[in-house]
Amino acid sequence: MTLTLAIVIAVVVIALAFDYTNGFHDAANAIATSVSTRALTPRIALTLAALMNFIGALLGQEVAKTVADVITIEDANGTLQVGVHHGLVIVMAGLLGAIIWNLITWYFGLPSSSSHALIGGLVGAAIAGGVSVKWDTIVQKVLIPMVVSPLFGFLAAFAVMTAILWIFRKSNPHKVNRGFRGMQTVSAAALALGHGLQDAQKTMGVILLTLVIAYPGSYDIETLPIWVVLAAAGAISAGTYAGGWRIMRTLGRKIIHLDPPRGFAAESVGAGVLYTTAFVFHAPISTTHTITSAVMGAGATKRLSAVRWGMARTILAAWVSTFPAAALAAWGCYELLHLVLL
Repeated sequence: MTLTLAIVIAVVVIALAFDYTNGFHDAANAIATSVSTRALTPRIALTLAALMNFIGALLGQEVAKTVADVITIEDANGTLQVGVHHGLVIVMAGLLGAIIWNLITWYFGLPSSSSHALIGGLVGAAIAGGVSVKWDTIVQKVLIPMVVSPLFGFLAAFAVMTAILWIFRKSNPHKVNRGFRGMQTVSAAALALGHGLQDAQKTMGVILLTLVIAYPGSYDIETLPIWVVLAAAGAISAGTYAGGWRIMRTLGRKIIHLDPPRGFAAESVGAGVLYTTAFVFHAPISTTHTITSAVMGAGATKRLSAVRWGMARTILAAWVSTFPAAALAAWGCYELLHLVLL
């Protein structure tokens, strides 16, 4: 076995491990509201989320191509800035940095963004390794959506919930709750589909980047091999089924206590944002940011004080720190790997 193939295999295994941690880290996003409103039992909700994650992962490739285009080992003239092995070590370090930050935030029960951890890790490793970062892609496809999608999620969920309250203002509350509890099965499935559509593609993008660096004659940025799609879909759905109970508790109960109509409003808006950004803008946004802001928007219709803003501030701090923290972790991983492998 050549050294190139050995490093490629190692990077693919680490990428799928990241996909798996993404699944259990972000499983809570898709099902926390349904479980907290008792629309679904935890195990049924996890099974549904795992299945829909797998299906969602098969539905698109544009986000994967965006992720694969975040860094490059070629300069503007097409000349290699570093060797192939060096390029693969950079990708490996980016993945490891993202996994380290994912595990830290999972341990403390903070719903930070696996997506931004991955992008931050790749950028940190690229800077450490002295290769080009495509900052225009970062700004247009990552940073702007990172700010806009949670704001839109909050406002849209607030608007949808306000409309629901007005439409059902004269109805029996128990009947309304029972009806929306049933509808949450649909909205939770839609959200899980959006999670697979968005997050599995990010891992596909990293594996595609690895293949393009290692075998530029055999792979290109526009063609995603089917085995990559199936492997990433399988890893994220397996991770989802493993479940992220700590984060589910934070999202479902600590931010605000949700009733079924608010859970439905939050999930529906979250799913809509994920589909739009994936299919229309090809932007790798954070599922975590989107659903958490939608939960807060739907909850704020009770009264602003109903949202536990202290917990929201803690989550916001984790969001803001994710990009630089993952970048620093990846930088450290790069320095260690550089000593061992190069």
